Amino acid sequence: MISIRIQGTPTNLTIIQIYAPTTDAEEETIEKFYAELQQLIDETPRKDAILLIGDWNVKVGHKEEPGVV
Repeated sequence: MISIRIQGTPTNLTIIQIYAPTTDAEEETIEKFYAELQQLIDETPRKDAILLIGDWNVKVGHKEEPGVV
């Protein structure tokens, strides 16, 4: 995970880019990832706009489509 803070007017922008562990990862790894993300958000000044982007490695729904990865 990485972040950059851009000073602007009327507000500053903090961009946080993440790559989340997959569901196959150890529970400890997943918990550590979310704890580090929360810490990074907590350390961002409250008046900053936050743009959180990245690969969340999530699946939406339970239906599988043939040929779709």
